[in-house]
Amino acid sequence: MRAVLLDTGVIVALLDRSERNHTVCAEAIEEATAPLITCEAVIAESCYLLRKQSGAAEAILENVKRGVFQIPLQLTQAAAPMQRLFRKYRDREMDLADACLVHLAGEFESGDILTLDSDFEIYRWGTNQPFHLLLKNEAR
Repeated sequence: MRAVLLDTGVIVALLDRSERNHTVCAEAIEEATAPLITCEAVIAESCYLLRKQSGAAEAILENVKRGVFQIPLQLTQAAAPMQRLFRKYRDREMDLADACLVHLAGEFESGDILTLDSDFEIYRWGTNQPFHLLLKNEAR
């Protein structure tokens, strides 16, 4: 079963009912049958963006604890390939979370991603493979 990568915006929309993409993101996560793979940078960004929402950080960490959001990346081992990604996408000002997800796509050989970030239409994983954005176009 191929992994599905999980980006910050989807987690934020899932937990913030006022977010315009809440419903589509909640449905996408509920319908996901493959493991949801993410990284600590995505978790940190999500907690930061939801810091004023009571209980959001706890809910995110509960999903990590229960294995709903899986975090297989060790930055120590991924640092060199991610440095190459930062150089490759210097013009896009790639952030750490995006670099982690691009790296994880190669590790898991899956470009399936739940994201609201249009940069994943540009980013490539593996040997120039495009990402498969799983959310409806109107959500991005």
